[in-house]
Amino acid sequence: MSQTQKDRNDAKSDRQTDRPWLFRTYAGHSTAAASNALYRGNLAKGQTGLSVAFDLPTQTGYDSDHVLARGEVGKVGVPVCHLGDMRALFDDIPLEKMNTSMTINATAPWLLALYIAVAEEQGADVSALQGTVQNDIIKEYLSRGTYICPPEPSLRMITDVAAYTREHLPKWNPMNVCSYHLQEAGATPEEELAFALATAVSVLDDLRGKVPAENFPAMVGRISFFVNAGIRFVTEMCKMRAFVELWDEICADRYGVEDPKFRRFRYGVQVNSLGLTEQQPENNVYRILIEMLAVTLSKDARARAVQLPAWNEALGLPRPWDQQWSLRMQQILAFETDLLEYDDLFEGNPAVERKVAALKDGARAELKQIDAMGDAQEKIEYMKSRLVESNAARIAGIESGDTTVIGVNKFQNGEPSPLTAGDDAIMVSDPKAEADQLERLNSWKTDRDADAVARALADLKAAALGRTNIMIPSVAAAKAGVTTGEWAEVIRQAFGQYRAPTGVSHNPSNRTEGLDDIRDRVSAVSSKLGRKLKFLMGKPGLDGHSNGAEQIAARARDCGMDITYEGIRLTPDEIIAAAQRDDAHVIGLSILSGSHIPLITEMMDKMRALGLSHIPVVVGGIIPDEDAAKLAAMGVARVYTPKDFELNRIMEDIVTLADPTGVAAQ
Repeated sequence: MSQTQKDRNDAKSDRQTDRPWLFRTYAGHSTAAASNALYRGNLAKGQTGLSVAFDLPTQTGYDSDHVLARGEVGKVGVPVCHLGDMRALFDDIPLEKMNTSMTINATAPWLLALYIAVAEEQGADVSALQGTVQNDIIKEYLSRGTYICPPEPSLRMITDVAAYTREHLPKWNPMNVCSYHLQEAGATPEEELAFALATAVSVLDDLRGKVPAENFPAMVGRISFFVNAGIRFVTEMCKMRAFVELWDEICADRYGVEDPKFRRFRYGVQVNSLGLTEQQPENNVYRILIEMLAVTLSKDARARAVQLPAWNEALGLPRPWDQQWSLRMQQILAFETDLLEYDDLFEGNPAVERKVAALKDGARAELKQIDAMGDAQEKIEYMKSRLVESNAARIAGIESGDTTVIGVNKFQNGEPSPLTAGDDAIMVSDPKAEADQLERLNSWKTDRDADAVARALADLKAAALGRTNIMIPSVAAAKAGVTTGEWAEVIRQAFGQYRAPTGVSHNPSNRTEGLDDIRDRVSAVSSKLGRKLKFLMGKPGLDGHSNGAEQIAARARDCGMDITYEGIRLTPDEIIAAAQRDDAHVIGLSILSGSHIPLITEMMDKMRALGLSHIPVVVGGIIPDEDAAKLAAMGVARVYTPKDFELNRIMEDIVTLADPTGVAAQ
């Protein structure tokens, strides 16, 4: 070995190497057993933590056999209806040695209770369990839609979980303030900072009265965050530095936390899935890498856990190989490069300091406005309306070309991707999985002790109506064999259900530039119809990703149409009733969960039975070509996927379909 090489090796050994972040993959599908096999495979490939995706019925508190769960079981995550499912999900995975993130909100107390029960069955020391429940219901009202109850009781359940974990699971993060979906819903960096911090403040204000004063600073230290990193990676890196500084400021000034380790901004991240494109999907690999740099390059604002989407998530369900590719991206950065050997690379950089200061000023202004508002409902309505408007501006930028997206609005020409060739380019959910899940659920209900279940549900209801921490009877209910739907039904009875604001005003916005021709066509067709063109936007099923539906409704409004949009989680019957009530000329449906075939089949069958086949139906979602052909055969007039980003073209189609002179038939 040369002296030069020896000197290099000695210098390298003298440097302190940071521990890498947790490597995670957000995963879960079909059944608990299938997901367990995926988890064990990923762990064998070097993943160091689990991130569990639950299906929509589980997230919204329904058993797999509920009418609203039809077509949704196992589609966007794993169904977990009872202790047996949770047991199968973590079979041969020692929970005492695992760090598990569970992306669950409205039913977070219940899923944590099931996790605790399985850990006890494994003989684990519950106090040693490490992980996180997302448990952020406020962002569900704003962006994701898997809420159940009104804000006040939902906040109570969040802080009940926090108080319970302080006593029984001291290493567990009881809440993951989630700004990830805020960015997907259109939040600017300043809004993402402010809305996430406002959520954390609401939780800590409520928690302060539930734990002893001497334990409160440590509980502040257990609050974690889950953020999004977009493609403007310098801005995103500065955003993370702003988060670190603002959180330290809030913890010190508002809550008097003196110990710096309890003021540390602890966060995990998934980079921006919304920015992944259906066009030229191979480019998404570069996007994912660049976005990961935003949350790893800066040591002082580095993520504690990173999970990356797969390159083909805009096309459908990723295969294990696709997830492995994203995992390898993390491992190469952590283990092959010298990133973890250096101090913060941006300390003292004047450009970074200016950007961080500007982001902090903008976030403080938003926080001040939110803090001055009255109740939670007013704050939620304000934040939701801001997100819809900001998202509209983002989409308008892509449509106009002011915001460049390679392969979408610039450099569209290219070679066909060999990565998307073949029938197995994406993973397809097992069509037999739902039937298998229902059979096991039925057996579970038949074999359990019905009297023990009844007692457990009675205790749960008494706790909900009283002041007992909701976690105590939830753990007992999990062990007694209660199901997810039964637990949630008690919660619904005790606290009531809630419908969040849509954020879509009936008043047109001031963004009408470039809409004159469409507005003229709407006016002309409305004259032929004898009244204003009526467009109904519907969200059938349990899918709460409403960004697209909101933007279609808002653009239709700005084009001069009379719109109906009543929000998420509507049954086909409710949408059809609204179409009859409002005498709709065109119906739009948005489904992103993959349940489009069963839901739209039901919708079209019921419309035919009621003599409503004359109303054109247009559908948007992540819809493979073969499914689009099936929808067309059912009578769906138009199908749109993420590649159809030009909303004005969709508006032109709606006007054409509504034209009574028969232009649509040409």
